Amino acid sequence: MLTDEHSGGWEPRTWLGAPAPGGLALPQASPSMAWMYSPRGVFIDDSHVVVADSGNHRVLIWHGVPESDEQPADVVLGQPDGTSEGRAAGGRGPERGMNLPTGVAVVGGRLIVADAWHHRILVWDEVPQRNDVAPDVVLGQPDSSAVQPNAGRECSASTLYWPFGFAMLGPRFWVADTGNRRVLGWSGGIPEPGEPADIVLGQPGEHARGENRGEAVGPASFRWPHAVTGADELLLVADAGDHRVLGWSPHPGGDAPADSVLGQQDFSSADEWPYGPHSGDRFRFPYAVGLDQGRLAVADTANNRVLLWDELPSEPLGGRPADHVLAQPDFSSNGENRWALVGRDTLCWPYGLSLHGDRLAIADSGNNRVMVWERRR
Repeated sequence: MLTDEHSGGWEPRTWLGAPAPGGLALPQASPSMAWMYSPRGVFIDDSHVVVADSGNHRVLIWHGVPESDEQPADVVLGQPDGTSEGRAAGGRGPERGMNLPTGVAVVGGRLIVADAWHHRILVWDEVPQRNDVAPDVVLGQPDSSAVQPNAGRECSASTLYWPFGFAMLGPRFWVADTGNRRVLGWSGGIPEPGEPADIVLGQPGEHARGENRGEAVGPASFRWPHAVTGADELLLVADAGDHRVLGWSPHPGGDAPADSVLGQQDFSSADEWPYGPHSGDRFRFPYAVGLDQGRLAVADTANNRVLLWDELPSEPLGGRPADHVLAQPDFSSNGENRWALVGRDTLCWPYGLSLHGDRLAIADSGNNRVMVWERRR
């Protein structure tokens, strides 16, 4: 078990998904409402837990925060029932189906899902209370049956290619348009279908999609932007492929260089830890980032850990080391499940996280589960 010296009082509380008899957390041959297969996204608030059960091409919803291990979900979306799996609802079609959903959140009472490999964002005007409900809004495609990258045409400010993450920050809606190596922003909030973004961040124009702008890594480029978080006047993007988190304050109104970088010593570096210093200020494929009440969490995915800062680092370059590390015995360790058996406080490739007050939900993808951690006051 972890000690307070490194975990800062954070403890794993609830295990959602496959148990691990004998040390491996394996998915069932057939899905259930209680088990998962490679979940890559999670959202938690006081009223819901929502999981992108990515390997089963579905979203699971718990109404209320689960209190017991392996508690079954209340609702499944993307499949006709809790025992079906497969892309596009097992072949029924994309109208109610999904293909590797990732980002999930409840925003202003609306459920939003990044249906990444269908190259679209799905919106339900209310959080569904029953299974197999079709979305009310489809963004990034001309209709609910279309699933082509960039809607089958040239990349533009209204098309998407592997959108993995999103966030609503103040009045702006941001999408990590990962396959186009950019972040799109809508200043008027969640857009209407077909509405182009008014902010294209990370590329010189709406039709460009080159990795790091086709140049060396810099303060205005992305290799693999995967998750977005922040506040009314702060935008943070987990640029997983460049092993860093970029920050803009205030929000950029167009393509602009970042003001800060976390995980690298400067804007021109993209070093992959552990080949650099073994510490709490370097990353290896950080796929998720969360900010709540001034506290910052980063899923340092390939290092099998979550890093926590009690306050957002103020340094523009490099940032100070994290205050706490979860799932590893110290800041210099990075083994999958600490090179041991699966435990309540171990991780294997955490792809997603959601920070809400003293609760932290982690999509522990390699262990086919979601772990809800809590901080002792």
